[in-house]
Amino acid sequence: MRVDRKPYLEAWLRRTGRELSASGRLSEAALILSRNKGGDTGEWAERLKRILVREEDPGFELLTEIDAILTRPARRDVTAAPGKDLFESCE
Repeated sequence: MRVDRKPYLEAWLRRTGRELSASGRLSEAALILSRNKGGDTGEWAERLKRILVREEDPGFELLTEIDAILTRPARRDVTAAPGKDLFESCE
């Protein structure tokens, strides 16, 4: 019988796995981590994958940094002109 000694880590891994499964989220997190901590984006992507399949424990500092990345609001590339309604006709 397997005794789960890290129930909070297991819950975090399930939630983080769902978050990073969205298209582009893992790459985005890897890019941010490479900018913040140094290293190659591809190396960070591989490390994140190893963490998600439980080959590597993230450590508290990395765990909280990943959480911070995932809780940031999504950036929007669409910029609206001030005072213009989205459905206002462009003449």
